Amino acid sequence: MADQRSGFREQTSAERFTAAYQQLSPSVLGYLRSHGVDDPEAVTNDVFLGLHRSIDRIAGDEEVRTMTFSIAHARLVDHYRSRAARPHVVVFDPESDPRHSRSAEDQAMDGIVGGGALSLLGILGDDQREAVTLRVIAGLTLDETAQVMGKSVGAVKQLQRRALESLRRSLGGRSDHD
Repeated sequence: MADQRSGFREQTSAERFTAAYQQLSPSVLGYLRSHGVDDPEAVTNDVFLGLHRSIDRIAGDEEVRTMTFSIAHARLVDHYRSRAARPHVVVFDPESDPRHSRSAEDQAMDGIVGGGALSLLGILGDDQREAVTLRVIAGLTLDETAQVMGKSVGAVKQLQRRALESLRRSLGGRSDHD
């Protein structure tokens, strides 16, 4: 045993770590797999990263083994604690979802794309249609819409106001100025 300790101490840190990794990593990996760790390879790497930090303070082969499995046990406990702290994740599969109602977003988009809104927008001039679609459908601010259209904020306000008045009239509604 004394010969092992003196030979161990004569090795460089890198040599001791390499020997420990080659000898112990399969056992550490098996230990972690047997306890159901989700990613045992990653945790094994983490164990040896911890060992690398303390390899200079270890005196012999038996201490390396003990330290390695102490770190592995600590990482295993950490794994179970973190697993308990996070909720169980279930992947959503739309094919197996028993609900058959469509989302409000899908219904609204059908209304926009379904022809009703698009045919109404067809009565507007190009600039008015652009102003309304950027403001209402795309949700841009007045400043953003003006920048996209290359117009002033006041011009965008006027285009939007005139477009909404035209749409109101075509729907049979009254204008604020009637």
